[in-house]
Amino acid sequence: MKEKQYFIKQVVLVALFTIHCSLFTSPIRAQIGTWRNYLSYAEPQQIQAAGNDLFVMASGALYQYNQNDQSIYTYDKVNGMSDVDIKHIRWCKQAKRLVVVYSNSNIDLVETNGNITNISDLYTKTITGDKSVSSVRIDGIYAYLICGFGIIKVNVQRAEIAETYTPSNPDYPTLLPDEDNSDYDKYIDLVKTLQPGGPKYNYIGFMKFVNGKIYTCNGTFSDIGNIQVYENNKWKVFSTDGISDVASIDNFKVKCIAIDPTSTDEHVFAGSRNGLFEFRNGAFVKYYNCNNSPIEIFDGKSINYQIISGAIFDQEGNLWFLNSSAPTASLIKLSKDGTFTKYNHSEYMKYSSGGFKNKSNAGLGSMMFDSQGTLWFTNDNWTLPAYYQYNTTDDTVLACESFPNQDGTLVEVTNGVRCVAEEDNVGMWICTSEGPLLLETSKYNDSKPVFTQVKVPRNDGTDYADYLLANTDITSIAIDGGRRKWFGTKNNGVYLISADNMTQVQHFTTENSKLLSDNILSIVINPTTGEVFFGTDKGLCSYISDATEPNEEMTKDNVWAYPNPVTPDYTGPITITGLSYDADVKILAANGALIAEGRSNGGTFVWDGCDKQGRRVASGIYMVATATSSGEKGTVCKIAIVN
Repeated sequence: MKEKQYFIKQVVLVALFTIHCSLFTSPIRAQIGTWRNYLSYAEPQQIQAAGNDLFVMASGALYQYNQNDQSIYTYDKVNGMSDVDIKHIRWCKQAKRLVVVYSNSNIDLVETNGNITNISDLYTKTITGDKSVSSVRIDGIYAYLICGFGIIKVNVQRAEIAETYTPSNPDYPTLLPDEDNSDYDKYIDLVKTLQPGGPKYNYIGFMKFVNGKIYTCNGTFSDIGNIQVYENNKWKVFSTDGISDVASIDNFKVKCIAIDPTSTDEHVFAGSRNGLFEFRNGAFVKYYNCNNSPIEIFDGKSINYQIISGAIFDQEGNLWFLNSSAPTASLIKLSKDGTFTKYNHSEYMKYSSGGFKNKSNAGLGSMMFDSQGTLWFTNDNWTLPAYYQYNTTDDTVLACESFPNQDGTLVEVTNGVRCVAEEDNVGMWICTSEGPLLLETSKYNDSKPVFTQVKVPRNDGTDYADYLLANTDITSIAIDGGRRKWFGTKNNGVYLISADNMTQVQHFTTENSKLLSDNILSIVINPTTGEVFFGTDKGLCSYISDATEPNEEMTKDNVWAYPNPVTPDYTGPITITGLSYDADVKILAANGALIAEGRSNGGTFVWDGCDKQGRRVASGIYMVATATSSGEKGTVCKIAIVN
C-alpha cells in the first residue's frame, strides 16, 4: 500500500511539470479567512530587557528584538495577543515572562519563545472603583498592579491572581519595589534605529483605495494624524515640512483626502480644520485658506476654523471640496487650470449657531460621483441629517432631509447620514445612524424619494420579517466583487450581508475575531485580492475574503488556482480566481467524474478539497471547468493535490 501511495505521489509531481496551469504564473496570495494587522510602532514608550531579547512597547503595540541576530518579531491579535492598546510591560526575571497590561486591564504573559498566556480575571470582573492600572512593580515571581481601587498581586509563574488588596485590608502592602525604567534609557537609541515597518498613526478614520495603494488619514478634527500610504507591503508618511510656516496649527489633523486621477506624480489634496493643503509626491506644496481662495472662516475671525470636511476629484482633474459651517461658501471647485468657482445653494445652507444664520451645514462630507456623474455628499450632523445630489453640469441640487420607507414609516434619523455607496444597477445605499436605507436607481431624481428598508424574513415559521440592521449606527460601507455589503458600525463591529441582502454572512467583533476594535471608522477593499481593510480607532486590520472583482472574460491567462500544488500539510480552502460574475464552476476528476460544483462569488470560487460526500479527495490532477452565468463555455485550469 505504501509503495502504491508513493507511486501516485510521484505521478502527480511529474504531471506538475507537464500540464499548463497557473502554478507557475500566479502570484502568491494569503489564505482566505485569515487576518492581518497593520499597527504603528513609531513611538517607543517602554523597553524591557530579557537576556539577549528586548521587548519594546511602541505606540501601544509590542515587538521583540533579538540582539544576537537582529531579528524583529511583532505581537498582535493575529499571532496570539488577547487585546490591543498596551499600557504597561514589565519583565519578570524569575518567572521568565513579560507582564503585559492593556488599557482595559486585560493581562497577557509573554515568553521569549512567543508563548502567550492570558489572565482575564481583572478585565472581566465587575469591581466597584477604577480598574485601570497606573504602574506595575516586580518582586520575585510576583507582579503588583497598582490600580485605582487597590493592588492586584499576580503570580507570574503560575499565571494567576494571588491576592487582591484594598486600602481597608490590614495587610495592604505599602513597601513595594520601584518601577524599573532603566532599560528605556539604556536601549532607546538602538530601538530607534531598529523598528518594525508600519504606519505612523493608528487612528484610521478615512481611507481611499486608488491604483493599488491605500491612502489613509485620521479623518477627524480631534485626533492627531497625517496622510499615510500603503503599497507593496511598505508604508510612506507624507511630509509636513513647511506647513507650520504658512498655517497657524500645532498638529496637522486631516479630515479627508482626494487623489488626482489624472496625475502621474501622486497629486493629493487634504482637507483640515485649517483649510486645504496640496501635496505632490508626498511633499507639501501649497496652502489654501481665506486669503487666497473662496474658503471662509466660520465666524469671520477664528483662523483655525476654516473647515474643509470633504474633497474629491472628478475624472477631468478638477477638485471639488466642501467648506462646512461657512457664512456663504459651501461647495467649491478648484479647476485644473487653478481657478476657483463656488456654488452656493440654500439646500445645504441651513446651519445656525452663535448668532449666525444659514451657514453651510456643519457635517458636510462623504463625497462621491455616481455612475451617471452626479456628485453626492452627506451631512453627518445631528442638526440636520441629510444627503445631497449635485449636478455639476447644470448646477442643480436635490436635497433629502426626510426618510420614509416603502411601508409609509418615517425613519427618524437622529445623528446623521454617515456615508453613501452605489451598488451597480441597484441603487444608492444611504448609511445612517439608524441603519442602512436603499434608494433604488429609478428614484434618484425624485424630489421626495421613498426608500427601501430591506426586510429580512425571520424564517421561524411565521410571516414576520425585520428591517436590515435597523437602529444600527452604520459608519462605513464597502461593496465587494460578489456584490455583498460590508457594513462598519459604531461599537458593533462589521456585518457582511449577502448580495440579495437576505443573509448575514458574517458579524465580526473583537470577541469572535481578530478585529482590533468594534468601532469601525472606514472600510476599503482591494478588488484584485479580496482583502478587506478596516480602519478603526485602535489601528488598521484586514480580512482576506472569498470575493474578488470579476473579470469580463475568462481565459487561460487570468483564471488560476492557489495553492497549487496542494501539499499534504495544507488543510485550508482552495481558491479559483479570475472568474466572471456568478460563473458556473465544476471540479472534475481526471476521468471526468464530477467532484464538486458551485458558483463564483464575484470573481472567486472556493473549494474545500472534498467531494460531494464531504470526503477529502485522493492525490491526483483535478480539472476546473468554468462557464459564464449565461452558459457560455469558459476556460479550464488544473489543480494538483498531493496527500
